[in-house]
Amino acid sequence: MESLPLLPSSLSQVLARDKISTINTANFAQIPSWASLKCKSPSITTHQILQGKVENLHLLSLARQGNLKEAHEFLKEMDDVGVSVSHHSYQCLFETCAKLRSLVDGKLFHDRLQRTVKNPSGVLENCALRMYCECGSLLDAQKLFDEMFTKNLISWSIIISAYAQNGRLDKAFVLFSRMQVSGIRPNPSIYVNLLRSLVYPSVLELGKQIHSHVIRSGLANNVSIDIAICNTYVKCRWLEGAKLVFDWMTEKNAVNWTALMVGYTQIGKQEDALELFARMVKEGVQLDEFVFSIILKACSGLEDLDMGRQIHGYIVKLGLESEVSVGTPLVDFYVKCRHVESAVRAFEEIYEPNDVSWSAIISGYCQAGKFEESIKIFRFLRSEGAVLNPFIYTSIFQACSALADLNMGAQAHGDAIKRGLISYLYGDSAMITMYSKCGRLDHANRAFKSIDQPDTVAWTAIISGCAYHGYASEALNLFRRMRSTGVRPNTVTFVAVLTACNHSGLVTEAMQYLDSMSSEYGVDPTIDHYDCMIDVYSRAGQLQEALELIKTMPFEPDAMSWKSLLGGCWTHRNLELGKIAA
Repeated sequence: MESLPLLPSSLSQVLARDKISTINTANFAQIPSWASLKCKSPSITTHQILQGKVENLHLLSLARQGNLKEAHEFLKEMDDVGVSVSHHSYQCLFETCAKLRSLVDGKLFHDRLQRTVKNPSGVLENCALRMYCECGSLLDAQKLFDEMFTKNLISWSIIISAYAQNGRLDKAFVLFSRMQVSGIRPNPSIYVNLLRSLVYPSVLELGKQIHSHVIRSGLANNVSIDIAICNTYVKCRWLEGAKLVFDWMTEKNAVNWTALMVGYTQIGKQEDALELFARMVKEGVQLDEFVFSIILKACSGLEDLDMGRQIHGYIVKLGLESEVSVGTPLVDFYVKCRHVESAVRAFEEIYEPNDVSWSAIISGYCQAGKFEESIKIFRFLRSEGAVLNPFIYTSIFQACSALADLNMGAQAHGDAIKRGLISYLYGDSAMITMYSKCGRLDHANRAFKSIDQPDTVAWTAIISGCAYHGYASEALNLFRRMRSTGVRPNTVTFVAVLTACNHSGLVTEAMQYLDSMSSEYGVDPTIDHYDCMIDVYSRAGQLQEALELIKTMPFEPDAMSWKSLLGGCWTHRNLELGKIAA
């Protein structure tokens, strides 16, 4: 039921409302509309019209409202009656064009400025320059910049920052050098914008050069520059430098702390991230949702259940457990730690779960082997018309693979195609695996062929499908095609290849593939690969070779090693070796 409108609680409120409505409407008749320019009202003096104050006020109003088409028409009316456009009006027009990214309108206004104003002020030219940069037209911006008679610090800052923000570092640094040659010292804004553009390890040296320049220019204690330098070093993965700058900073905010924490987690230094978090708590830094999401990722990477639970308690203490931005990473943390019960409890505390929250809990159920629960949630979300994401479908394909549920898998596939939500990461390969395990290798092949550029995971999925269904020659042909396309195999790929060799009795080829793993591809064989090779020897009746491999392989033989040899002894009636294997 809709709530009733609130009634005023006191007479003073009623009176206040009454006063608001008592406006003398007769005064509005004295304000001319734009149409009155051709037919002047007697109440407006000629002096006022010539000054153009009213007209420029109306032009400003149109510009601020974003009515650029009407502004063009109004400018023509102003031209017809000889009213000049004020500098403030031009400035507002350029600002609106920049805000709306309207390059066409901006060019028209700039052309008009150049035609009607003999020597535009530096302020106006800078406004036009900023407009071109904001609209993404660096060619027009550079042309105007080159034509400017006077280039001040703001002019240089606008053009340098624009090139930096658009990834044109070469041009930005050339202009940076030219500016200094011309005798203009860079301001903090220029340094900050240059530093913000340095986001890859390959440009770390440029960041160090700017840092050195900042120190020489006496701006080493500027807070905004220090923050930018620290963030640059983090993004360029030079955490030692970032920490030095961070510790040197006299003023730190939550953003600085969080940026450094993100850097540590990105390069796998989760312990350092946890140490930084402890410092934040000790120094009384205000913690927000983003800080908790980052530190929970660090705990996930370490699978540190105890530390994660302590942070969970801190979250509850602050009353943030119901926030989706905190609750979702908490669910993901418990899932990564394979503690699904805690993940479910954390999920139930989230006030409004989003698609990422649902994805995390569905993935958790899959990892715990509770595939039916995953599919139940998926059906519920579809029935509710909830927002889904590619990772949800990837988990559902995995669940259908485990359950060999072709019907549900096909429904999920069709739904994912309809929504355009097959993950470019693992969705395709999960779908191929699902069809393979459901016995529909034809569907798996069609799904594989629909991929433009299959990655290692996709190739491995289709090779595995063919190998486990006994299509050994097809599996090995696919492996050759995979190598010819330059895609590198992984450990799972070689398990599938060795399985294919096993089904075809290709003993020599299997041994060659095993030997080539480390020598050609840099993939270290695991016990699974040796077990596959032992099984190849055993099935082929080469039982002595199988036993020798068990004795010489760099792993302790496991149950599968002896089981494969024992199976070979049974098949080939070798009682003596069978006793050893048993």
